[in-house]
Amino acid sequence: MPDRSFLDWPFFEPGHAAHATALDGWMAGFGAIDHADTDAACRDLVARLGADGWLMPTAADPADPQPLDVRTLCLSRETLARHDGLADFAFAMQGLGTGALSLFGSDDQRAEWLPLTRTGKAISAFALTEPRSGSDVANSTMTATEDGHHYLLDGEKTWISNGGIADVYTLFARTGEGPGAKGLSAFVLPADTPGLEIAERLDTIAPHPLATLRFSGCRVPKSAMIGAPGQGFKIAMSVLDVFRTTVAAAALGFARRALDEALARVTSREVQGEKLAELQMVQAHIAEMALRVDAAALLVYRAAWTKDQGAPRVSREAAMAKLYATDEAQKVIDAAVQLHGGDGVRSGQTVERLYREIRALRIYEGASDVQKVIIARAALSEAAT
Repeated sequence: MPDRSFLDWPFFEPGHAAHATALDGWMAGFGAIDHADTDAACRDLVARLGADGWLMPTAADPADPQPLDVRTLCLSRETLARHDGLADFAFAMQGLGTGALSLFGSDDQRAEWLPLTRTGKAISAFALTEPRSGSDVANSTMTATEDGHHYLLDGEKTWISNGGIADVYTLFARTGEGPGAKGLSAFVLPADTPGLEIAERLDTIAPHPLATLRFSGCRVPKSAMIGAPGQGFKIAMSVLDVFRTTVAAAALGFARRALDEALARVTSREVQGEKLAELQMVQAHIAEMALRVDAAALLVYRAAWTKDQGAPRVSREAAMAKLYATDEAQKVIDAAVQLHGGDGVRSGQTVERLYREIRALRIYEGASDVQKVIIARAALSEAAT
């Protein structure tokens, strides 16, 4: 039985525990998810999550926009990830893909897209990464050139989640108001906009819909710009400031599932006439896994709670949560594989799937080394004041 005691922590309000419990029950009755066709699986997941109301927290209500509840987002991702990585992916991208609209979109932009993404009737994507600028967003080279009442988009985006199945993209391009980070702007555009093509589909060790997008004279109206010209970097960082913590929550969900699988294994498997759980070395593994899970949870929900209390930025807290939760989840899952012996590396086993799922979380939305830079700069800045 998964540990639920953390829902009583003072980080949460009663509605948070009720949401997590209800979503957990919904996923328990969801049925098997076909990982052989990730496009179809993600379309189905978005549709069913939306139809039953679980996507509502991913974006602001256009009729009554309120700050995103980061604790609800994190609890959702942790719960979904514990059940299935694709379920977490489908949920997360609805939020990340429309985060810029929730935080900075015009009334018309929000009214057009958010009712669709919140109900699962449209799939969203966040197009930031480029072939030559991954974590170094300020050096993005994709251009948006003014052309009367329009902009012409030219360039490439790569490693774009939901690329190829999304109905709407939020993307970032250089409009030239200044050098580096000062010259980027954000746009929203439908996937069927002429000049946008799927250049390549990308395969990974844990399959998800991923693609490289190519823009060739892609013409969008000026009304497609999110916020003001030159605000793109600020918008991207504000979105990541919210959703980076949720990546940590997904890693926490993977780690909790790995710990549950390990506990089931060692309490049922016998070696030389005694349960694995009776061996001190096995107990040491379990102790370390449990410690890592709880420590990660504290960092995740501290960051989420801090943002929900109105902090304008939580870059330091989010970086700590993402760095620790993703790195430690990797260790927890590796220990679970070890405790399963040969079964741990058999294709189709839960811990084998978790082993493949966790690795990407230490890279996307800011690699672990980037998080260390953010944390160090924050500490040095505080020391200088």
